Amino acid sequence: MDIYTTSSPSSSSQQEKKRKRDGVFGPMHLTIFLTCVWATTILYGEMLSYWVPLSTCSWPHLSPSSSSSSDDHHFKIAVIADPQIMDSTTHGFPQKSFILELLQFYTDLYMRRAFHSSILPFKPDEILFLGDQFDGGPYLSDEEWQESMSRFKHIFGLNEQTRNSYIPIHYLSGNHDIGYSAYYTQHPEVITRYEKEFGKRNYNFTVGKVEFIVIDAQTLDGPKEGRETSSSWDFIQNVSEANQNPRVLLTHIPLYRPDNTPCGQHRSSPIINQRVYRSGFDQGITYQNYLSKESSELLLSKIKPVLVLSGHDHDQCTFIHSTSSGPVTEHTLGTVSWQQGNLYPSFMLLSVLSGNASSVSNDDLNHSVSSQLCHLPFQTHIYIWYLCQALVTIVVLTTWPTSGFSSSGYVGKFFEFIKNAWHNFTATVKEKNDEEDCEYEMVWDAEGTMHLIKKAASKVNSSNVDTRTVARGNAVSRPTARKHQQEVTVEMGNQTLLEDPKLPSGKSKVIRCIQRLVRVVKLVVVIAAVNVPLYMMLLFKDWIER
Repeated sequence: MDIYTTSSPSSSSQQEKKRKRDGVFGPMHLTIFLTCVWATTILYGEMLSYWVPLSTCSWPHLSPSSSSSSDDHHFKIAVIADPQIMDSTTHGFPQKSFILELLQFYTDLYMRRAFHSSILPFKPDEILFLGDQFDGGPYLSDEEWQESMSRFKHIFGLNEQTRNSYIPIHYLSGNHDIGYSAYYTQHPEVITRYEKEFGKRNYNFTVGKVEFIVIDAQTLDGPKEGRETSSSWDFIQNVSEANQNPRVLLTHIPLYRPDNTPCGQHRSSPIINQRVYRSGFDQGITYQNYLSKESSELLLSKIKPVLVLSGHDHDQCTFIHSTSSGPVTEHTLGTVSWQQGNLYPSFMLLSVLSGNASSVSNDDLNHSVSSQLCHLPFQTHIYIWYLCQALVTIVVLTTWPTSGFSSSGYVGKFFEFIKNAWHNFTATVKEKNDEEDCEYEMVWDAEGTMHLIKKAASKVNSSNVDTRTVARGNAVSRPTARKHQQEVTVEMGNQTLLEDPKLPSGKSKVIRCIQRLVRVVKLVVVIAAVNVPLYMMLLFKDWIER
């Protein structure tokens, strides 16, 4: 008959002391460890990752002769492209819907963190936006436009600048701000609304010894007799007649380049070839990827830039144009938003030769601008990391044994296994010797040969019955003198039971699963109680205006 026994209090206390002495890594230790891991992950994903560009990116140097001068002789410009503030036209979600509000919050938060933690610490002298400040700008009502404008100012801290920290900001118009020629010719109010907030669409400004030419690229390939197209080309003609300093051409839509042209190592998405869609009756363009070849060549011949900066493509591309005055490099800058189809958002640092630099040679003027592409945190990867870590956390908490693991490592476990194996082996040999401790008799066969025949023992010595040792957290099974019987040791809580294997186990398995589930929920609550407040604190720290 199998016997159910309960370990004595002294045995339980000895087992607890042994567990502490062996350094067992139990569920509570695991919870503390996972809490620290999650805190570190959240701190990196929500704060420290935005500091990485400060160590991986720096202001570029100019030509060798000019770079020997002090950094005070260099103007520093931060360039940002295509923030495209998300609205109801982005994914088609209803205005004020929960999913739209959630996406807007996390998209705005990312760009606000990037601007304040990754861009402003470089202390730029001026900031340049390459267009597409909004996403559905031309199609928004006045109320929605003002709401997007308020969010834009909040993201980029336009409401927080004081007189001492004021940084000049220059804007380009994009197709998501005023539309293409087929739209703004029918709705001229979108241009009026844009210029009221961001200023002129065609203008020039000077930084140091470099002149920047801002062009409304959406108008260049429009109807030739159109007022906006004529106005843009008239401006280009006027600035081309006074060409003294090196020039940088700024256009939202990139200049023409042949199909399937390589874009360089920083490109992460497939090349987009030229697409131009026109409305009927010559009412203008409804969409285009690049400017036409004719407009691009005419721009380059009249402006004669040393560098071209553009946006619109949402991904990085570097292309060298061949002109009569020499090769001209164009940098198409990727979007600063993580929700605009580019997994690797970026910004650019531009070093410009200062007008205070003395004895500037003609060679220095030709190398008066230098650029450096800088990548922002990969927000999509961070969220995938969060999800994977959450799954790993649940799996580990679910499968972690209640008795824990010894912290002595694999070496300690190996020696413990060897010790237990030797103990079981010696006990089995002892049982075998006891079993063979019996009498023999001599028997002769018909041919006269003698044989020793073992006689069965008349009784089993009680001293030979195996004394079972029970260790917490282990199940030990040994054969007794009656080889057809076995006993199994099962531990539940602080009690050690010898359980009959023929008893039904379905109900006990369900109970154990429920207990394990309750334990996992409790431990997850402990981890969340520490890290959720930390996460919320980091969110609102960056969201609240300074």
